[in-house]
Amino acid sequence: MSDCQHHWVMTNVKYGFVIFEKCYHCKELRTYFTEDDSLLLGDEYREGEHFYNRLESAQSFTFDLICTRCNRLETFNDLIGLFYCTSCMPNCQVEKLQQQYAPHKTWIMVAFGVLPDAKKNPIPQAKLDILSDYFNQRRDTTRSRIKIVSFELIADLARCKGGFIHDVGLLTKEGPSEERKPLF
Repeated sequence: MSDCQHHWVMTNVKYGFVIFEKCYHCKELRTYFTEDDSLLLGDEYREGEHFYNRLESAQSFTFDLICTRCNRLETFNDLIGLFYCTSCMPNCQVEKLQQQYAPHKTWIMVAFGVLPDAKKNPIPQAKLDILSDYFNQRRDTTRSRIKIVSFELIADLARCKGGFIHDVGLLTKEGPSEERKPLF
């Protein structure tokens, strides 16, 4: 293990979309990140015995982190975006963590992985800690902190009204809509 007090910066930043697809044969939900803005929602296609339908897309971005002091590269190819909780489900573990950490001025953000792989191989806690360190290095931590947690804590992904963090002006001249809707 390195004795370096890492100072992380983003590298390999890509802007694009998280695509949500569902197979109506086995009901499996899968996600992926793409920079292609021409994919149409509602498109259906077959892959072996699976019948996939594109249900939703959300603007997002991906990145890796590199330490400016020791050049350690931390890849995040298992991360397709960072998600914020809107407190839509009171019994969700993410909301419970928000309530627990809010008095300590710590804000919860969710690292969203590639489904279905992320269910079997979630983003390791060490990587979540590195993400938290990165965001806390850029803020006055006497005022507030960021804690990154895994999306696995979301109680019911189909009902979740959280949103992916992105640059609002990234792909459209219009701002976000006033009303939040569930992902699906």
